[in-house]
Amino acid sequence: MSLLFLFMRFQFTIVLFLGLLPLLVHAQSDSTRVSSDHLIAYTFANDAFLRTDYYFTQGMTLLLVSPALQHSPVNRILGLVPAGSILHHGIQLHYDGFTPLRIQDPFIRVGDRPYASYIYADLLRVASHPTRRLRVTTAFNVGVLGPAAGAKGFQTKIHELLGAPTPRGWDYQVQTDVVLGYEARLEKQLLAVGRGLEVNGAASASLGTLQTYAGVGATLRLGVLQPALATLGVVNRTSRVGQRQVQAYGEAQVEGRVVGYNATLQGGLFNRNNPYVLSAAAVRRTVARSTATLGLGYAGFRLEGSLTGISPEFSGARWHRWTMLGIRVAF
Repeated sequence: MSLLFLFMRFQFTIVLFLGLLPLLVHAQSDSTRVSSDHLIAYTFANDAFLRTDYYFTQGMTLLLVSPALQHSPVNRILGLVPAGSILHHGIQLHYDGFTPLRIQDPFIRVGDRPYASYIYADLLRVASHPTRRLRVTTAFNVGVLGPAAGAKGFQTKIHELLGAPTPRGWDYQVQTDVVLGYEARLEKQLLAVGRGLEVNGAASASLGTLQTYAGVGATLRLGVLQPALATLGVVNRTSRVGQRQVQAYGEAQVEGRVVGYNATLQGGLFNRNNPYVLSAAAVRRTVARSTATLGLGYAGFRLEGSLTGISPEFSGARWHRWTMLGIRVAF
């Protein structure tokens, strides 16, 4: 069976999953409402705290949730939602940068990870059903891959401020291409013991020019916490009634993915004029990821810190780890 046939069958599976996902839930009804929450969240991820500086080396996200975004025309293509859901509409910006093992080398490291970066926006909708402990998240991605993301200047400046080695290979990065895609994620509570322990399962898929994959995973949460699938972790003053004000918890998450395409390794789909990318045969088609998180929160404010590990993404690669710090505020 050829690799091309396997890849085509994988893409068909993802298209089928994304097409059927809206049919797995009831149509929107009068009992569905838009949350009054306004929320801002920011995360910063880097591997410097672990004294490494390669592969996924830095990343940031900025999330804005507002009921005003319910009027976005993009919502028309985000599928149906479970009847009785609470809807959150948002925009999330993503920036990530990737490098090979040695950034001091001023030449292409053949067989290693290419330099790559992107910046894109998720136009998303989260449909949470508190009583059924169910959540459906769908998003449309739009952005750019390549030098326009600004990773060369960003990493160079950060290293200059920290007195770290200057990255010397960004001129060989994956070239400019468009980021367009569609993502869907279905989460369901599998187990709850009182108000202090829960296990949630998840299935996700992405089809796009940046990444194409399907994945499954599970999350164990333990401590003083709000149910993960009832809110977005923090709520505004009006919605806070009846919710726990204090949060102090730990999480352990595992996820496995089957990878169809990864533009940070293989280059964009439209611009094939790259100084260096990996061949399709070099990409690992199965990837495992684990994340340990500690969180503290009070009322509409939450802080999180996490450690993530990922299995090799291409032939000859190493396992890799990085840390993330995040803040989330509802108002």
